[in-house]
Amino acid sequence: MKAAVFQGKGKINVEERPIPALRDNEILLRVAACGVCGTDVHIFGGEKGSAEVHPPVVLGHEFAGTVVSVGKAVSGWKAGDKAAVDPNIYCGKCKMCHGGKKNLCEDLEAVGVTRDGGFAEYCAVPEAQCHRLEEDIDLVCGAMAEPLSCCLHGIEMAAIRQGDNVCIIGGGAIGLIMLQLARLAGAGTVCVSEPVEMRRKVAVELGADYVINPLEETPGEAYRQKVGADADVVLECAGVKAAVEQVFTVAGKGARIVFFSVPSPDRTVELPLFSLYQKEWHICGSFINPDTFARAVALINHHKIVFDKMITHTYPVAELEQAILTQAGRESLKVVVKA
Repeated sequence: MKAAVFQGKGKINVEERPIPALRDNEILLRVAACGVCGTDVHIFGGEKGSAEVHPPVVLGHEFAGTVVSVGKAVSGWKAGDKAAVDPNIYCGKCKMCHGGKKNLCEDLEAVGVTRDGGFAEYCAVPEAQCHRLEEDIDLVCGAMAEPLSCCLHGIEMAAIRQGDNVCIIGGGAIGLIMLQLARLAGAGTVCVSEPVEMRRKVAVELGADYVINPLEETPGEAYRQKVGADADVVLECAGVKAAVEQVFTVAGKGARIVFFSVPSPDRTVELPLFSLYQKEWHICGSFINPDTFARAVALINHHKIVFDKMITHTYPVAELEQAILTQAGRESLKVVVKA
């Protein structure tokens, strides 16, 4: 099979490898589609992923495919079934796992990070990580279950109430998923701040009430002028310093602020401490997808989230390096690799 193997910072080799042999509890998938995540961009650039990366390894943790064969201990799956893969494997033994915070597992493994993943024609995956997709689901949409599940966790952290004014900073693929989830959660208004015109256009098509161009407007003033109030909830989905600073200009008193993006490890910003005190902001981060993957698949199986408007580029496995560079650029929304 063809596999794109990460060799270390800035280096990917496309290799011919044997199709993986199955352990008793594993399912062999013919990978149909694998999304390129911001985490993949960071790993390619030599930074840490959700867990420590030890090359050589096949990256790709946002993927779906068709069952080819199953191990001896697997039941309920057969050749031809469609599956989305939850990549995150928790130890179940550490303090975080025992304390109900398994996404903060001290011995986290992840398919496509610590073990071979979806940027290949085939992948062997533990049965417990596979979630069934309905027959009519496009597997490209199925591959979006992982980012959707992470966004569901972020939405839970935001605790959106019916009628809340929500501001999303960053109109990339994650911001556009958050937009749709905020709508499903009952947000009164949703505003997206995004400098790229194409992304603002898609945000409107997906239901944004307002959009802001932060390069031409002062975000805080523009938000209040458009919405008529401060934001009750702010979701930061861009990961750049200017975007983070915008958060504090739109957040109202008592606002819930979720920093969702994957920034560079050394990125810092100044925090307006008096505003934090006076406005009693509730600030948190959001990390991966504890107990949200099954619900993400349910949303996909019931066609509740639109993905086709945000998938802008597709590449074959042999062009993974270009796919990663495209995902890092401003001309893309979501890049998908098709095996």
